[in-house]
Amino acid sequence: MRLRNIPGAKDAIEDSKYVVHDVQEKKGKWAEVFGNHNPVHIEVGMGKGRFIMTLAELYPDVNFIGIEMYDSVLLRALQKREEQEKEGKILNNLFFIRMDARELPLVFEKGEVKKIYLNFSDPWPKERHAKRRLTSRQFLERYQQVLDAEGVVEFKTDNRELFEFSLEEVKEAGWKLLAHTFDLHHDEAMNKGNVMTEYEEKFSSQGNPIHKLIAGQ
Repeated sequence: MRLRNIPGAKDAIEDSKYVVHDVQEKKGKWAEVFGNHNPVHIEVGMGKGRFIMTLAELYPDVNFIGIEMYDSVLLRALQKREEQEKEGKILNNLFFIRMDARELPLVFEKGEVKKIYLNFSDPWPKERHAKRRLTSRQFLERYQQVLDAEGVVEFKTDNRELFEFSLEEVKEAGWKLLAHTFDLHHDEAMNKGNVMTEYEEKFSSQGNPIHKLIAGQ
């Protein structure tokens, strides 16, 4: 369940050096923000940030941006990052943004993003909310507006119904399904180099298989 309404969260985000503000002004200028031309990977709905912080540590030659729309959840990521810096883990290749993913095309120029990660996204189970799912054709169209020609989306979930919906949406949106599995942790090829999220650890420990797909344009 998402955390909400933590007192002081908004002020902490406003003052944080890890958070980029006025992001629409950065469109087309993310190389300037990072100070290099390394590829940019983003995670939409990063939660408490462990996944993307781990990636940033593993891949210093990639620029990472974690996107989260809830102040109180983003605050947890900021606190975790502060703890890591106290331990000597300085991640100069990672920034956070507090925003709604529907605004991605307003924040990134076409071709600025190389990879988009979606991890255990809200399934929005009611049919009338299907377009809110982060793997819906509506969101795939938004991703297409920011990814480069060879850019990909990687999606993980334990929700079988959402995964099957996502497979169909990839097809209907005219994307290419590059790889997929219904049991990631028992798929040697797709599980190679897998970085676990907190939800992934929780659900897999309960015996739930993890599903993953990789889609390109």
